[in-house]
Amino acid sequence: MKIEILTRSENQEIQNEIISKIRDLMNYKNLEPGDKLPSERMLSEKFEVSRSNVREAIHKLEFYGLLVSKPQSGTFVADIGQVAMNGMIEDILRLEEPDFKSLVETRILLELKTVRLAAMRRTDEDLKQMEEALNAYTEKVLNNQDAVQEDLLFHLAIAKASGNSTMNTFMLIITPEIITNFEKYHVCDKNMAFRGIEEHKDIFHAIKEQDPQLAKAKMKVHFKTLYQYCYNLTD
Repeated sequence: MKIEILTRSENQEIQNEIISKIRDLMNYKNLEPGDKLPSERMLSEKFEVSRSNVREAIHKLEFYGLLVSKPQSGTFVADIGQVAMNGMIEDILRLEEPDFKSLVETRILLELKTVRLAAMRRTDEDLKQMEEALNAYTEKVLNNQDAVQEDLLFHLAIAKASGNSTMNTFMLIITPEIITNFEKYHVCDKNMAFRGIEEHKDIFHAIKEQDPQLAKAKMKVHFKTLYQYCYNLTD
């Protein structure tokens, strides 16, 4: 049996179709607020799509609060009026996948804030995790190996040290897409990787010394090339 492998955009299109069909079930009163959603298997058969796509569509609606999952009970339609429900689903269907520049821009804005918070709130355990990530990054770079993942692990450790769970979650959401696109867009080169060792050290020591202003300044230096990439800045 041949297994068809779909692209991300194709999967997203299918998921949006599923969301539209779930909305139709609500509009035609087949599903009311508080009603239990049919099982993934039933929806998969009804819509003639894979269960994995049904699952992703349900997860997306849960994320935006339109469906509510109850352990041991199932997934239920949230107690939201029909007009509001339709409006929210329309907004969800209009959402576009973020382009790489938008992801990088978001990352910069987040990290200039998280690094300040990390300098004020970091614990000894946070410092240990940052140092381990820094050492792993340094080792990879000095051995001429790809260190993109180690680089981002260092930044994720900073996000965790910020003590802000929402910012940490945002970083976790956008990081996989950034890893995927770094090489595609040739944002980094070997010289940047070597400079990154010292820049990471400077950021780490500012956080260790609990100096939020210095930590932010060092992060700005570290992101200079990304600033230029996103905003065409030279200073």
